[in-house]
Amino acid sequence: MQLAPTPNRSRIVGLRFTPQEYAVIERKWKATTCRKLSEYLRKFLFNKTVTTNYRNESLDEVMHEIIKLKNKLHAIGNNFNQKVKKLHTLNQIPEFKSWIIASELDRKILFNKMDEIKKSIQKISEKWLQ
Repeated sequence: MQLAPTPNRSRIVGLRFTPQEYAVIERKWKATTCRKLSEYLRKFLFNKTVTTNYRNESLDEVMHEIIKLKNKLHAIGNNFNQKVKKLHTLNQIPEFKSWIIASELDRKILFNKMDEIKKSIQKISEKWLQ
């Protein structure tokens, strides 16, 4: 599929703006999907559709909580894998008994973290459903 050639743009229009005016134009342009300011201005001037990027800032806190939960789950998974690897390297029964005692503490930490994650998800759900 061959695209139609772009017409040669040979006319230049110079405009001067105050720093405040330019800041407004720049802010509006950067909120769009236009890659160049000239593209944005051309679309705006000729009443063409300007696609804007909409960012729902109310989701920032939700995303922050989800990232924290992901990191916690990752840490839990790493700890679990380390314990299993250690279990496979144990050769003597006394080592195995000490591992079981230590793993009980890890289990309590794991369950506490899981409860914390459940509470965070509950908060997120309640906020999301409002």
